[in-house]
Amino acid sequence: MTDRTHAVAVPGGTLHVGEWHPDAGSLPWLLVHGVTASHLAWSWVAREAADVRLVAPDLRGRGRSADVEGPVGMARHADDLALVLDATGIDRAVVVGHSMGAFVSAVFADRHPDRVDRVILVDGGLPLDLPEGMPPREAVRHVLGPTAARLDMRFADRAAYRDFWREHPAFVGREDPLLDTYFAYDLVGVEPKLRPATTFATVEADSIDQNTGVDIARALERMPRPTMLLAAERGLRGEVPPLYPDLTVVREAFPSLKDVRRVPDTDHYSIVMSDAGARAVVNAARTPS
Repeated sequence: MTDRTHAVAVPGGTLHVGEWHPDAGSLPWLLVHGVTASHLAWSWVAREAADVRLVAPDLRGRGRSADVEGPVGMARHADDLALVLDATGIDRAVVVGHSMGAFVSAVFADRHPDRVDRVILVDGGLPLDLPEGMPPREAVRHVLGPTAARLDMRFADRAAYRDFWREHPAFVGREDPLLDTYFAYDLVGVEPKLRPATTFATVEADSIDQNTGVDIARALERMPRPTMLLAAERGLRGEVPPLYPDLTVVREAFPSLKDVRRVPDTDHYSIVMSDAGARAVVNAARTPS
């Protein structure tokens, strides 16, 4: 768990924000989680970066920020992040975003460049190669697969939810107390009808905006702060090809990227939610601008 938490007022409610190592003296890192995740996705990074002040919100519609009202979208999340930095007394941070959080991070750097030292996009942030002509709503289910389907499911208890994830190809054979804590935190409601905190409607709205919205297109065109991509070797279900199969194409399409790196032996989840993946993320975040 985090060392302390904050309740940050944003339009529509209050964001829950976790913080690790609050007394560390180095430049803080702002950590931005994925589309159905929470701040606890960064627990492995926190263990690897014990000398860095880390601030990680539950984005609106997720975790303990699930009740925040109003619209979502990359620009709204980005402006929420500025309020998080204000509330925690941080002028400028290294911004690290995973999956959808990488898209949010890119937009944040574009809308609030004075608050950003550099940006690390972790298996996200750049357009995905989706089947031609696929409607945006179908694309959400195509990319997320069973992780989207579970949002409408109900679970008898936390053990049943953990068992659901044990069958997911990206988590088969992985027993880790940090995973247990992460998945237990995801649930709201009461037994025997526990459910994930995030709704499919929220995921759908954010996913459509991240893939078709003007804010991310503008941010990637301008890319005002030094930006690096870390790409996993496998996809959301541990499959090949991964989300970004050809890094040469990525470099050619986005020449403003400072660096593009493949993280070996990781999938979309373990690139942040494992010791090896977290070490790669931490090493990248320590790279000077």
